[in-house]
Amino acid sequence: MLALHALWSPGRGVCLWAEDPDLPARSTSRARRGARPHPFAVPAERLAAVWDIPTATAGVAVLALPSDPDAPRDSDDLDRGETGPHAGAPVLADWTVPVLELPPGVGPPTPPEGTRASPSVAALRAVDALAADLVTRGRLLPAPDEDDGGDAAKRSSTRIDRLVWRPVLQGPDLVAADTLAAALPPVCRCERVPGEGTASATGVVEAALAAAVDAHARARITGTEELAAAPDWAHALGDAPVLGDPAPPGALVAGLRRWAVVGAPHAGPARASFRLDEVVADEFHHALDDPEPVFRLTFALQSAQDLSLTVDADTVWRDPTALRRWLDDPAEVLLGELGRAARVYPELGEALRVPRPGGMDLDLAGAHHFLAHVAADLDRAGFGVLLPAGWRAGPARLGLAAAGGHAERPDGVVETGAKIGKDDLVDFSWRLAVDGEELTDDEMDALIRAKAPLVRLRGRWVSLDADRLRDGLAFLAERRDRPTVGDVLHLATTHPDDVPAPLPVESLRLEGELGDLLAGGTTLEPLDTPSGVRATLRPYQRRGLSWLAFLAGLRLGGVLADDMGLGKTLQVLALEAHERAEGDPGPTLLVCPTSVVSTWAREAARFVPELRVAVHHGAGRADPAGKAGDADLVVTSYGTLVRDTDDLAEIAWHRVVLDEAQMVKNNRSRAAKAVRRLDAGHRLALTGTPVENRLAELWSIMDAVNPGMLGSATAFRERYAVPVERHGRVDVAEDLRRRTRPFLLRRLKTDPTVVDDLPEKIETVERCGLTGEQASLYRVVVDEMLDKLDDVEPGIERRGRVLAAMTKLKQVCDHPALLLHDGSPVGRRSGKIARLEEILAEVLAAGDKALLFTQFAAFGDLLAPHLAARFDTEVAWLHGGVSRKARDTMVERFQSGDGPSLFLLSLRAGGTGITLTAAQHVVHLDRWWNPAVEDQATDRAFRIGQRRTVGVRKLVCAGTLEERIDELVANKRALADLAVRDGEDWLTDLSTDELAKVLTLDAEPEDPEEGDDDDGA
Repeated sequence: MLALHALWSPGRGVCLWAEDPDLPARSTSRARRGARPHPFAVPAERLAAVWDIPTATAGVAVLALPSDPDAPRDSDDLDRGETGPHAGAPVLADWTVPVLELPPGVGPPTPPEGTRASPSVAALRAVDALAADLVTRGRLLPAPDEDDGGDAAKRSSTRIDRLVWRPVLQGPDLVAADTLAAALPPVCRCERVPGEGTASATGVVEAALAAAVDAHARARITGTEELAAAPDWAHALGDAPVLGDPAPPGALVAGLRRWAVVGAPHAGPARASFRLDEVVADEFHHALDDPEPVFRLTFALQSAQDLSLTVDADTVWRDPTALRRWLDDPAEVLLGELGRAARVYPELGEALRVPRPGGMDLDLAGAHHFLAHVAADLDRAGFGVLLPAGWRAGPARLGLAAAGGHAERPDGVVETGAKIGKDDLVDFSWRLAVDGEELTDDEMDALIRAKAPLVRLRGRWVSLDADRLRDGLAFLAERRDRPTVGDVLHLATTHPDDVPAPLPVESLRLEGELGDLLAGGTTLEPLDTPSGVRATLRPYQRRGLSWLAFLAGLRLGGVLADDMGLGKTLQVLALEAHERAEGDPGPTLLVCPTSVVSTWAREAARFVPELRVAVHHGAGRADPAGKAGDADLVVTSYGTLVRDTDDLAEIAWHRVVLDEAQMVKNNRSRAAKAVRRLDAGHRLALTGTPVENRLAELWSIMDAVNPGMLGSATAFRERYAVPVERHGRVDVAEDLRRRTRPFLLRRLKTDPTVVDDLPEKIETVERCGLTGEQASLYRVVVDEMLDKLDDVEPGIERRGRVLAAMTKLKQVCDHPALLLHDGSPVGRRSGKIARLEEILAEVLAAGDKALLFTQFAAFGDLLAPHLAARFDTEVAWLHGGVSRKARDTMVERFQSGDGPSLFLLSLRAGGTGITLTAAQHVVHLDRWWNPAVEDQATDRAFRIGQRRTVGVRKLVCAGTLEERIDELVANKRALADLAVRDGEDWLTDLSTDELAKVLTLDAEPEDPEEGDDDDGA
């Protein structure tokens, strides 16, 4: 097997060579001097065939390799088999080897099969990968290619011949380069350079990185429109590094040299340091009416290892021998460092004209230039910069701050009953903010009077960008009119990038009811239960009603995201009764899933009997316009809305209410598009799960009730979804919560301040064993999937195959008959069903009732007759094929004392919209991807009206995919409500090897205890 190596040649870049253990050793003489042919080196023509790099050229290199007297030692990567013992310690000897010279900047490719790559290949590939990453992140600078051999005249000339791209190594990138150098194998630097020996590891990494960055940058910029439109000289940054005529301007050459210094990492025992101080005015300057401030920039030497060790320049000149233990010639080091700094800060040149420069005086404009433009460049170039406490390098952050409070109605506005309206005027003022601190009137006046953009604020000198300051002051001068409540709320919820202002809005402070709204609306004074409501609203429901009425008065949409079972239906009906007590505002359209259409009609008749309700659903339904004219509330389903969009969109609705609003979480769905076509003065969304999988779902629901509030879907993804979901940015998630808080009200029934009389919920994960048949089928499915994935590229097809296999695995965990489709009896073939029977035996013995949820309708078809026969009891089975009338009958019978004790439900058909508080036990037969979906199902029993502790059991087959799903669900609960990802991504995006580890059984299963075979036949 060939052993492949990579080395860095100072003159030729990356070279490749190889050893072949099967080549016969050529005899070499100990007395022979000079480089000898490597006896096991692969010939050039064979080397070219192995690597297959058309652009590579053949060559020869002299390598210094560990050797015995007659031959080089075997490398660790040479698979020669048994070899005899070596005589004595090896010595470095020179050997000639054929090499392949790669084009500039091209790193070693992936080694072909049947070869063994040495660590040198991986090391230089890592250097190339770091170079590509630096280019991607923009950590590079254009610079003159000046190999001047110390020719100062050439450095000072404005004429340059070539331009190159150089890496900028700072912070983590510098550490990464040092790490690569520390781990660099000796073979990477073993070429013998005449008169110089072999290169150092650091030198190899620096040179290879510089060449690779230059090559990657040129490859990316060549052929781009930007380069085509650039001046002729700029083409030297693309595919032609040699400059032609005309040459770049002299000022640009000087700037490029400054950049080159900034990008070069500092090396040496000491560096120049610069300290800026304000000079205390003397008596003469104090006597002036408006003394000009004076600043002093002091030069010093600072230890590169111990930054606390700093010696000012005057001490260096006065007694240079005092530093001899630290530096051989401190005066020479200081002058050299100051000369290097002058390339970054040319104004130093005047101060360096004296024999012993110790510092320079700066006026106000000079100090501003140093703070705003120079200090940061010096710091990046490796120099020390010291500023007084509170000062900062670079311009201070300049922004806008806004504050408001009392709202009053303009003349002529008609009262509507709401305390404030969308068109009410607000006491509102804009101010400038510096580094996040709001300025007073006096401080803003001082900015206006300032003659230079360096001003003294609160005891410190602050550098401000003159153009931004001018734009900010002009913006304040234009904002003299009082805004409306609608204007202020729009500002509060708009992303800073979308605010039409020249400066970012740093803060918005509101008091009174507007402040309450931005804080979440929970401090609004609760309304009394409307007279038309035949129920007593709980305190939190009265607060919810107040919040809904408040938003309605402002004509702003809202999302009532109360936990399942907290009475969102009753709060909406109470809002309708509250508004209609003062007149007829027009019809409301309520859109809900088919399963709860009748529930809404029934609940409305129960709680608000005076409300005129019409159902627009089912075959033979009448024209909706006629129903809307005679009804206060029109109830329809999402499916009917999609089919009758044209008719429903022609009606001017007072309000549109979206129940189970997760039905429009996909903004591309037909239901979401139909909702956006409706004409409504007010919009509400009701959901217990505003986010199930992705933040995009929150955007879709919020956009359905307040179109455009969170920007476009693309902008939302870039600003919020990617930072939160992919990078876990807590600050971004908090910003999103702040912007949506005024329009989203969420209370949890587990919060004792919301519901203090709800019983406890006890959740248990029941781990079940697999039977032998289940384990055998499980392995077959995993092996079949892994075999089929070998030839499938990542993408939709691969994801589809993985998802299909995972569905099969979950079916196997439920029962083998689900996978085999053979109609075979249940028997004792499933460890999960065996455990379920034990649980249900206890439930029925206690006289309790239970809900059983499954995601597979076929499992319900199999299980319902089996459980009915096993326990000699009626088992209700609710699935998607059950009619609405039959569904209602099932629910009523179960809730009554005469109904069945076991209610088996399809997770999708029975997981939302129904109340089943007669059940004290909930069993999830198989795990769903998302905890929100399972919680919705559990909340059929754990909701207001439940008087007993609810036991929730989740059946999981140990050592299988289901256990991984259980871990996923637990992790999702631990995440913030706004930061969850697609449930299946964690598996479908894994490599084949990772999938094998995740899906393979952990241990041999055990059959459940032997018992009577009772298959219910």
